[in-house]
This record gives sequence, structure tokens and C-alpha cells, in this order.
Amino acid sequence: MGRGDLSDAEWERLRPFLPVSNRRCGRWRDHRQVIDGILHRVRTGVQWRCLPERFGPWKTVYERHRLWSADGTWERLLQQVQASADAGGEIDWDISVDSTVVRAHQHAAGARTDPPPAPASKGAEVPEHQRNPVAEPGRPPGGGGAGGEGLGRSRGGFTTKLHLSADGRCRPLSLIVTPGQRADCTQFKPVLEKISVPRTGPGRPRAKPDTLAADKAYSNRPCREYLRRRGIRHTIPEKADSQAARLRKGSRGGRPPGFDEERYKKRNTVERAINRLKVRHEVAHVKWESHEGRRHVLTPD
Repeated sequence: MGRGDLSDAEWERLRPFLPVSNRRCGRWRDHRQVIDGILHRVRTGVQWRCLPERFGPWKTVYERHRLWSADGTWERLLQQVQASADAGGEIDWDISVDSTVVRAHQHAAGARTDPPPAPASKGAEVPEHQRNPVAEPGRPPGGGGAGGEGLGRSRGGFTTKLHLSADGRCRPLSLIVTPGQRADCTQFKPVLEKISVPRTGPGRPRAKPDTLAADKAYSNRPCREYLRRRGIRHTIPEKADSQAARLRKGSRGGRPPGFDEERYKKRNTVERAINRLKVRHEVAHVKWESHEGRRHVLTPD
């Protein structure tokens, strides 16, 4: 077993939830070997073609990663692991929300906006109304280009922003990728609505935390009203300008929002979760390649 490979305990936890071959297209290469190859690539940032031989053919590892990214297998694996952890009481539902910016490498580039043409024969092109949408690659989510890849211009330059929620044990519960200039508060509701931990038995997936903590970036009326509608107790500090505006209105300004200072001290859990995601990489560059074939290189701050 190499450094960073799945341990026997980790493999036994994942194995029951992995896809099973239907035997129509031949047998799949061992899932554990392929997942170890994917983990090695994510951990070190090497090119797919440079994967060590012990992980098998690099193209097999790449295609498995691409397939599971496209059909939602990775997302389902995460939900199944979360469900098992929640059933064992391992998830602390006092969650925190925050975001982090990841600077794109100078070689990062946007994907093509339109799919390439599919000629019927050599040298001939198919008219637009005769094209088969199933045979052609679809447009990337988000419309393609830099925006579809989660790349944008912010104060830090060409960046991507990760919005996430983490439980009280520093483990991410949900994550959304946007261009770097996207404001934190605009993704507050999508991040919370993406939390969905299935039950091991009957019942709806759990989506409501016990309490929530966030910083001043989420201190606005829409965020607080959304939390009140869902009945989520929250600790978010009030901005200085909002406090001044409320005081100027006198009795019409209403009461100040509640703030639990001791609960707010635990907000560092989401920052520690971000630190685990960004600092555990052993190289400066993290290369991301999606199932649409687009690629950009990110450098952790």
C-alpha cells in the first residue's frame, strides 16, 4: 500500500456503495486500485499520463474519474458516507458557513462556448437542424467559457471561489464552486439547501442544522429572513453600517439581532475544514479537469 492510498477500513466503508459492472461491456478494473490512482493524482497534481504503473492504465483511471463525475457517483458516495456517519452520531449539526478564494494558474483558460461541429463525412458539415444532440458533446454547465468553469476576476486576479458548510467536526457537508468575484451572501441559500444527509432507514434526508454560525459577509436581511423561515437558530455578527442605520431609525429600527459570542467562537470549524482542503496538497498547484474535458490549474493561497 502506498502513501495516501485507501486503508482497509476506508475501503470497506466505500465498497458497498460503489457501482457494480453489468457484464455487458467487460469487467471493470478493480475499483480500489482506480480510486487509489485518482487520489494520487489529486494529492500530487501529476498529469494523468504520469500516473505510476501500479495504478494500472492511466486512461482507465481518467475515464473512471470522468464517468463518475458526470453521473453523480462521487456525490452519491459522499451522501452514503454522511448517512452512515449521521446514523452513528458522528456528525455535529452545529454547522458553520464560509468561503475561500483559490487563485487560478497563469495557464488557466476558459472552455469553448459551443460544441465542435460533427461532420457526416470527411470534409462535409451537417446543417444545424440535422445535428444529433445525443451524439455531440453538450454545452458545459453554466454556459461554457470561464464562467462555466468557475473562473472570474476578483481583487486577487483570476480566481475561483469555494462556498461551503462544515459540521462541528470540520467536515464539509456541502460545497458550491463559483467564479471568484461572486459575493458570499449570494450563495448562502444554495449552500444550505445543498445539505442533504440521507437516513439509513425510512424518512427524509436531514437538511436542517441545529445551529448555524457565519461571519459578517452573511449579515443582511435576506440571509436572516431565510434562516427565520426555516427555524434555524443562528449567530451572525451585525455589520457596523447596519447597526448605525438601525440606531438612526430609533424605535423604528427594531431590536438588534441576537448574538451568541460563545457559539461564534466555534465558527473556526469551517475555516479549519477549508485549511484541510487547501493545505493537505503536497504541491503548489492543484489541477482540476472536469468531465466536459475542460481544464484549469489552481494555486492555493
